[in-house]
Amino acid sequence: MQAMGHINIEELYTQIKVQFSSISLATLYKNINAMVANRLITEVKVPNVKSKYEITKDPHIHLLCDTCSEFIDLDLDVNPLLNEASSKSHYELYGSCIVLSGVCEKCQEKV
Repeated sequence: MQAMGHINIEELYTQIKVQFSSISLATLYKNINAMVANRLITEVKVPNVKSKYEITKDPHIHLLCDTCSEFIDLDLDVNPLLNEASSKSHYELYGSCIVLSGVCEKCQEKV
């Protein structure tokens, strides 16, 4: 699997196909959708690229480098933000998908 556990459907299909050559893309989609529905994995919607999937974890944010496309988790307590959003909106919130974009440290050093 990808670093930090983020992978898109096509990447996952390529890796699974090596060991299970008869699996179809439709079967993979069905299983991914079932795992998302049961909150075993989480779909991470990334701006301007295909959605990625990860094992469901505690709430956190994602960082996306606009230069090299590095995509990583940042353990940051998002509960205060969720609580405030819920309080102000009166929504019952059950999750979040926060992606912050910028330029990673390695790419900044290249400039």
